[in-house]
Amino acid sequence: MSDIMINYDRFLSKAALKSQGSAIRKMGVMAVRVPDMISFAPGYPDPAAYAWDEFREITARLLDGHQGSVLQYGPTRGHKPLIEACMEILEGRGIRAAFEELMITTGSQQGIELVGKVLLDPGDVVLVELPAYTGAISAFRNLGASLAGVRQEADGIDLEDLDRVVSRERAAGRAVRFLYVVPNFQNPTGLLLSLAKRKALLEYASRADLLIVEDDPYGALYFDDTATAADTRPMKADDTEGRVIYLSSFSKTLAPGFRVAWLAAPEPLVSKLELFKQTEDLMSPALDQHVICEAHRRGVLMGRLPMLRRFYQEKRTVMQDALRAKLGDLVSWPEPKGGFFLWATLPDQVDCDAMLVRAVDQRVIYVAGSAFYVDGTGHNRMRLSFSLPSHEKIVEGVARLTAVVQAELSRPTAPAVHA
Repeated sequence: MSDIMINYDRFLSKAALKSQGSAIRKMGVMAVRVPDMISFAPGYPDPAAYAWDEFREITARLLDGHQGSVLQYGPTRGHKPLIEACMEILEGRGIRAAFEELMITTGSQQGIELVGKVLLDPGDVVLVELPAYTGAISAFRNLGASLAGVRQEADGIDLEDLDRVVSRERAAGRAVRFLYVVPNFQNPTGLLLSLAKRKALLEYASRADLLIVEDDPYGALYFDDTATAADTRPMKADDTEGRVIYLSSFSKTLAPGFRVAWLAAPEPLVSKLELFKQTEDLMSPALDQHVICEAHRRGVLMGRLPMLRRFYQEKRTVMQDALRAKLGDLVSWPEPKGGFFLWATLPDQVDCDAMLVRAVDQRVIYVAGSAFYVDGTGHNRMRLSFSLPSHEKIVEGVARLTAVVQAELSRPTAPAVHA
């Protein structure tokens, strides 16, 4: 190895110099490296809920050599039977999409990035919720976009604030390209966009001539005690003008390791998205697509959804009960009606970014709320994921977190916690 130290920054593109990583991914790495760490950070599904036996049978059959295409190059747009399976899934969600309007992606994150590459020039404005999914924030920022935040209310995005932000950005001469929104059990807040607002948002997009990027990884994971399938009806189902680009995934319901997701959009956009995907990976992994397709054919996904809803609903309840028992009125959150996340708000004097260092010392981690805001706020909020830890680890992790919060609030001028 050479002793010469090269400053590689001078070789990097402007985009690379400005690129940002994911706070969630950083926390995921820390969870693996630190022994006995209890992680409420990444939104990972629990491997205990995977269909291990079915996957074992499916892969054994696919890899017996009778079908060479499972390990071969394939179409960029995706494995035809899998696209047809996605059409069936979409129809169950009220969306009628033609074959030409669908494309398989290597995870929803690729879909987000491809949409950005096709629709954005540097300096263009993307509208995002306050707070918003960090993966989308990073993807759009790395493409040179300007992100404008829109406040949320208890039932989702604030439509009056949306209009104010759009008017402000356009008055400043900036091109507002689209709104990125997660209507079902939003990441990070867990909020469910009301049906009335979904309709109003479509109407506003038509008046304001906006596109909507609807990201829906959690819609099938509603909790039976507070929500129904009808509450999660995608906006794409009522899109009569072709303004909605719809993203969804098998990562949260089957397994993220397969890296299989899909998008539905008007055919002219899908054609452009396909061209950009060709330059990224040529195609999504063939074996992964075949496994997911066969799992759908055998009814594995639809058959397991009721169990998955109960499974994650119980974890949510365990976390809520533990937080109430340990922190009482010092922490608040909107009750998650589905998905993987609880969005906790602490007293205003708490800085969750600074507190994270002390949380690591107590072997518990979360994602600080500031990572989800594009306006510099959220310092006293944290995203707690209940999806991965066991019930016992959730209870223990909340106890550790309580000790950290207690130490934070015991500083001068802060009230003490009575846990």
